[in-house]
Amino acid sequence: MKIAVVGTGYVGLVSGACFAESGHEIACVDKDASKIAGLKRGVVPIFEPGLTDLILANAAAGRLSFTTDLKQALAGTELAFIAVGTPPRLSDGEADLSFVFSAAKEIALGASSDLIVVVKSTVPVGTCDAVRRVFARERPELDVTVVSNPEFLREGSAIKDFQCPDRIVIGAQDARALQAMRRLYARQEAAGVPLQFTANRTAELIKYAANAFLALKVSFINEMADVCEQADSDIAEVSIGMGLDHRIGQAFLNAGPGFGGSCFPKDTMALLRTSQEYGVPMRLVQETIFINDSRKRRMAQKVIDAFDGDINGKTVAVLGLTFKPDTDDMRESPAIPLIETLQKAGAIIRAYDPVALEKARAIFNDVEMFADPYECVCQADAMVMVTDWSVIKKLDLKIIAQSMRTRVLVDLRNGFDRERVSEAGFTHIQIGRPPAIAADQGNNIHKVTSATVARGSAPVELAKSRRRGDQA
Repeated sequence: MKIAVVGTGYVGLVSGACFAESGHEIACVDKDASKIAGLKRGVVPIFEPGLTDLILANAAAGRLSFTTDLKQALAGTELAFIAVGTPPRLSDGEADLSFVFSAAKEIALGASSDLIVVVKSTVPVGTCDAVRRVFARERPELDVTVVSNPEFLREGSAIKDFQCPDRIVIGAQDARALQAMRRLYARQEAAGVPLQFTANRTAELIKYAANAFLALKVSFINEMADVCEQADSDIAEVSIGMGLDHRIGQAFLNAGPGFGGSCFPKDTMALLRTSQEYGVPMRLVQETIFINDSRKRRMAQKVIDAFDGDINGKTVAVLGLTFKPDTDDMRESPAIPLIETLQKAGAIIRAYDPVALEKARAIFNDVEMFADPYECVCQADAMVMVTDWSVIKKLDLKIIAQSMRTRVLVDLRNGFDRERVSEAGFTHIQIGRPPAIAADQGNNIHKVTSATVARGSAPVELAKSRRRGDQA
């Protein structure tokens, strides 16, 4: 099938590359000439494991192209996908549909024949109806069918999610559209992936409902973690015990600093606004948003409490800035309010992330950025793990212990092994678990001793020596 994908953001690029991998002829369209020029050279503007290789392979095979010329991309096209952003409006949190309607209008003006328009962007209930009205107004002579086909891609595993999804939701009741969408996803259907056909409005609502429910699970387990800290219990074991019940499942039951990214915060707010528009209160969703927002800032208090409530002048090394590993997305990342709150309390912030430093520099003020985690923690008073990148979890804690002024590790993802942390001499502060005080330091853990400083007198060279050995 010949397909045009309007929008070369996260959803558009992943969808276009994966459709091409399935054998379809894809033209990805964007107004940003510099982005298109970069994509033609193989420069992918987002970080997603495997995406660059997939784009290069399919472009070389002639199945994937990039252009700013929408009219040319639409020539002979059977399907046109709208995959543009729907960010929350600053005024009220509702999804901003201006990019969707602009894309619909341009498709209408550029189309030379009847068309099936597929809305891939995450949109509120009734958006497909509004898109249909755009085509009726701009090109009433065209026979245009509008389909809702929401994406369920997780950043960091988007290609796998696209190629082997749990389900594919298709909001269409027109026979021509149903047949076309079935051909589009023939490979997935042959592999046993369920195709759910619904009305437009139902498909639109499924996406919001799914994300809101997953966000609710995250907020619930985070509140349970707070209970565990007070009740001398272990949230990791509670999560396992809950998840073994097949009615609940283990997914999204990992306690942490709160959810972020481009989906959960935006989609929960959009669903809440939709429910209010229809006069239906959704108190669980409203409370989920409140719990998550307040939790992110409270994570800074864990760091402050480690220094008896006074962190003024202390140096804190923050490891991991993206909202989750294997992505460069910092939208709504817990690291942002954490760093801002610590700075207000007088802390000096250093930060490390394997892929997002350039984005971080545009967000933070007075934060020293490091491309090397060992250099980041050098002479720090505390180390805070915000994002559980594998490279962070594999750090040599004994090397780090020698370089820090005070051995305090605030582990907001419960990503470090407690025994390994204890052996390195750290106070280990986790989520939903009582603090583990290193035996060799006991109650004096927060006191910077001359011996500690002496051991850390040449920490960077020691760290570099260790890394040279790892590379060999």
